[in-house]
Amino acid sequence: MQLSYFRVLPLALLAAARRFNHKHGWVLSSHIAMSMMLALFPFVLFTVALAGAIAGVLSQDVKLEDMVDLVFGSWPPAVADPIVNELYAVLAASNSKLMTFGGILALYFASNGVDAVRLAMVQAYRDDDPRPFWKSRLLCLVFVILGGAGIMATAVFEFLLPLLARYLSEFFPQIAFGLGWESGLNGVLVALMPLVAVLACHVWLPGHVHKLRHILPGALLTVVLWWGASWGFSVYISGFARYSTTYAGLAGAMAALIFLYLNAAILIFGAEFNGALIRALSGEGQEGDITPTKDKNTYVD
Repeated sequence: MQLSYFRVLPLALLAAARRFNHKHGWVLSSHIAMSMMLALFPFVLFTVALAGAIAGVLSQDVKLEDMVDLVFGSWPPAVADPIVNELYAVLAASNSKLMTFGGILALYFASNGVDAVRLAMVQAYRDDDPRPFWKSRLLCLVFVILGGAGIMATAVFEFLLPLLARYLSEFFPQIAFGLGWESGLNGVLVALMPLVAVLACHVWLPGHVHKLRHILPGALLTVVLWWGASWGFSVYISGFARYSTTYAGLAGAMAALIFLYLNAAILIFGAEFNGALIRALSGEGQEGDITPTKDKNTYVD
C-alpha cells in the first residue's frame, strides 16, 4: 500500500532513527570522526602544497586564508579557531617534503573515513556492494583526491573571477562592477560545498546508482541538520561546555572531534532517511522496516 509523500515523511524519519540505532550508526560515526580528525591537518597541508604549485603555474597567489576558510568556514568559531591557529603554526614551519608526506597520510586516514561512509551508505540504501575490495578502496582514495581538487578549484575560481571582472570593466566601462562581492561569493561557495559533498557521497558511494529524487531529500536534510548542529554546538561550546577543565590543552581538539562525530552521525542518518523514504513510497515499509529475527543481533528488511 502506497502512502502520500507528506504522510510518509514522519514515518520515514522514525524508521531512519530506528535503523540508525539498530545498525550501529553511532559506532560508524565515531570511526568516521576519528579518521577525519587524523586526516585533517595532513589533508590541508597537501592541498596547500598543490594549490601553491598550481598558483605558480598560473603566476597568481592563492590566499591561504581563503583556502582555510573553505575547509573550516561552516564550523562553529569556538571549534574552528583553536584548530586553525594550530594549522597556521604548522604551515609556517612546513616545507614541501612535509606537505607531500602529509598528503600520503591524508590519503590513508581520510580513505578509511570515506570507506566507513561507504559502508553506512550501502546499509542505508539496502544495497549489496558488488565492487571488489581494491575497487572500493580505490574509489575512497579518488574521493579524497577529488575533495582536495575541489577546494583548490574553488580557491582558484575565487581569484580568477575578480580578474575577469577587471577585464570586463575595461571593455564595458558603462557597467559598474561593485566592490565587496568577492566576500559574498566566498559565502555562497562555503554554503554550497557541503551540499555538493553530500550529494557526491550519495551518488558514488552506495553499491548501486539511485535516482536524484531518491537522493535529494536525505542530502537536503543532512545539510539542514548540519547547519542546525553547527549553531547549536557553537552555543553549547560558548555558553555551557568547559572542555578545558577536563582536557586542558587538548580542549580544542576534543571539541573538534565531538563536532565531527555529530556531523558524521547526521550524514549517516540522512542516508537512512533516504532508504526508509524509498521503501515507504514503494509500499514496502511504513512505520519501521526492521524485523527482528530469532537472533537478537540480526535484523532483516
